[in-house]
Amino acid sequence: MCVKVQEELLILPFDHRGTITEKLMGIKGRQPTEEETKTVAEIKRVIYDGFQLSLAKGVPKEKTGILVDEQFGEGILRDAWAKGFTTACCIEKSGQDEFQFEHDDWKGHIEKVNPTYAKVLVRMNPEGNAEANERTLQRLKILGDYLKKTDRGYLFELIVTATTPQLVQCGNSKEKFDSELRPKLMVQGVKMVQEHGIEPDVWKLEGVDRREDAEALVAQVRAEGRTAGIITLGRGENKDKVREWLKVGATIPGVIGFAVGRTIFWDAVKGYYDKTIDRQKAVEIIAQNYREFVDLWENEKKG
Repeated sequence: MCVKVQEELLILPFDHRGTITEKLMGIKGRQPTEEETKTVAEIKRVIYDGFQLSLAKGVPKEKTGILVDEQFGEGILRDAWAKGFTTACCIEKSGQDEFQFEHDDWKGHIEKVNPTYAKVLVRMNPEGNAEANERTLQRLKILGDYLKKTDRGYLFELIVTATTPQLVQCGNSKEKFDSELRPKLMVQGVKMVQEHGIEPDVWKLEGVDRREDAEALVAQVRAEGRTAGIITLGRGENKDKVREWLKVGATIPGVIGFAVGRTIFWDAVKGYYDKTIDRQKAVEIIAQNYREFVDLWENEKKG
């Protein structure tokens, strides 16, 4: 496998684990039972079927992809690989403040599911705990070296959450932190990762409100001749907010797509789980929502 980053990458991510087991199903403080595991796997299959339906209705396969976990989605990853879809698989342990691998034998698990991209979710603030940041970066460097050696894609999701002093500086306003401090911290975070010799192929980053902030992120991601791209994540925000972020990024060279998950699938899977809508309806809603974001992206790119 040779990594060639797509010119556009419009991902439907459903690698959520705790979000589904805890927030949807109310499973807390324990692992799901065998029956519950089957339920989660079926929910993910509904989302995957929504993705496939959108392709059947005209969404271009070559621009799209899925991101799913091995725990509940191994069968989906195998099916998607067989159908030639772009796939990404998360390899981090769910719900951790400091990055940890899901498995001690993470290399074996990557080789088993054979994704186009190995994806990591990294919660890191450059002004946060320096020791934790250093431990995280050391692990991610080992991963990056392995992926480079084996010609696999590296999809790096960076989430910058406010430290207490930063929040105080913003008058305890998350909105003010998001608009005024977070964009600069994201640029610093990207640079910190690069300075540790870690070179992702694709950066999965939170959206920004201003064009100049998006351009600053691209400038850092592509500093010194790098060719990596940025995809904008949805962060579970409402459709209007995600649309704003995508409109900012779509016309900027270097921002190559999006990864919008809960905004697309949450209401549908909740309705399916609560039995207020049937399976086919849930699949159709997901397909339609995904199609709307793909259309928005393509229309904004055309200007």
